[in-house]
Amino acid sequence: MTIAEAQKQVDEWIKTTGVRYFSELTNTAILMEEVGEVARIMSRKFGDQSFKDSDKDVDLADEMADVLWVLICLANQTGVDLTKAFVTNMEKKSHRDASRHKNNPKLK
Repeated sequence: MTIAEAQKQVDEWIKTTGVRYFSELTNTAILMEEVGEVARIMSRKFGDQSFKDSDKDVDLADEMADVLWVLICLANQTGVDLTKAFVTNMEKKSHRDASRHKNNPKLK
C-alpha cells in the first residue's frame, strides 16, 4: 500500500464508517495520546521502567498504527499530500545532513 492509498482508504473509512472526521484540534489531541501510548511501551520494553500487569498485553505495532491513522486523518483534513511531503522532507534531510551524521564522533 502506498501512502496515497492509505490516505484514500482512511478517508473512505471515515466517510462510510466513522461518519465524519473529528475536528483538527481533537485529532491533534488524539495524536498526542497515541504517541504517549507508544512512548509508554518503549519506556517499558527498551527503557528502565517495568511493565505493569495492565501493560503486558500491549502491541507496539498496533499502537504505532494508531499514530499513523490519526496522522493520516490530520493530513487529509488539512490538505497535506503525505507522499509529496515525505519526498520533500527526505530531500531536505539528505541535503542538510549529507555529512553531518558521518562526521559526528558520538555516532562512531
